Amino acid sequence: MIIAGDIGGTKTNVALFEEVAGRVGAPLAQQSYPSARYGSLEEILRDFVSQHPQANITHACFGVAGPVVRGHIDATNLAWKVHDVKLAEAVGVPSVRLINDLEATAFGIGELGPEQLYTLNEGEGERTGHRALIAAGTGLGMAAIYYDGAGFHPMPSEGGHVDFAPRNAREFELLTYLREQIGGRVSYERVLSGIGIHNIYSFLRDRGYGEEPAWLAEEIRTGDASAAISHAALGGGSELAATALEIFVEVYGAMAGNLALLLKSVGGLYVGGGIAPKIMPKLTDGTFMRNYVDKGRMSGLVRSIPVRVILDDKTALYGAARAALMGGG
Repeated sequence: MIIAGDIGGTKTNVALFEEVAGRVGAPLAQQSYPSARYGSLEEILRDFVSQHPQANITHACFGVAGPVVRGHIDATNLAWKVHDVKLAEAVGVPSVRLINDLEATAFGIGELGPEQLYTLNEGEGERTGHRALIAAGTGLGMAAIYYDGAGFHPMPSEGGHVDFAPRNAREFELLTYLREQIGGRVSYERVLSGIGIHNIYSFLRDRGYGEEPAWLAEEIRTGDASAAISHAALGGGSELAATALEIFVEVYGAMAGNLALLLKSVGGLYVGGGIAPKIMPKLTDGTFMRNYVDKGRMSGLVRSIPVRVILDDKTALYGAARAALMGGG
């Protein structure tokens, strides 16, 4: 019996899996917790385990947003300190495997079927080689998936925190605006994330690129700002919101192309995270791919790489369960 978790800044998903012939079976039980309402991951795990007293848990792995160092994580978008020893005590197992959340998603890709993916670009079809993963959600994650000739090996990364690199006059203006707001360095996560959508929208509004409807201002003030902006953009209710989402997808595509070049990921570029499935009408209108392939002399290379959107929001859970079975640290 395996307990696995996908721990993000917005929600924490925990599930029980059973090992079936050396592979991860379907989830036997699953629960989602709003992360910010809990003081620690141990609190969530104790609650989940108490609801399943019959489960004889033997393996445990948790994917957490942040860099894992010696079994310890300071969660990037949460006020949590996560330690493998304390998690093992909470679950009641000898040891816990703690990995980065994008590493967990990378492990999970191998568990997905065609119906759980949407192909943005066929490329030159299936080829053996490294894969790349980029995922915008509460934050921005990236991972390399190294191919050694026999199998795939996820490699954690903190690529979402590299310097934001503008490509045109409007993006340079966005960078200047964000530097003023933040008071210094701007990473890609400040643009490609839920907060990033709001940051782009605020830049356009404050720099006079359009009028903000009163109803949208109220929705942003009282609710989930990025969701309100995305809904307004996709529903045609606000030109300002539509422009913000356009810039977001342009930068998303460009950074995905950068990652594909960096890793020469001829085995595929995967787009994960919570935002992509929610903005599919915009993600599939050509904007993402147009910016993805805009790589000058290397455009042919990135165009040859398959690009797929992960539709299943349990992918990181599958991956954490698979990593638990594999062991290691």
